[in-house]
Amino acid sequence: MTYYGMFSDEGNLAVAKIVEFAKANSECSWSDVYAMLSNLAKVDRTKFGEATDTMVREIVYDACNFTSDFYV
Repeated sequence: MTYYGMFSDEGNLAVAKIVEFAKANSECSWSDVYAMLSNLAKVDRTKFGEATDTMVREIVYDACNFTSDFYV
């Protein structure tokens, strides 16, 4: 399993699904992915609250090969 900076395997798996979706959909922008990470964090703050932490966002940004502005 790929590590995305989440505190659990369940969290890393959830983020991996977001990354896979973004890579499979070329029209998906960094702001779209950031919104997905934010929504994940809101679903269950106890399990996924760190989805918007800087480290997680940086790993996801790199994994998706984005080149747009990181700060949205």
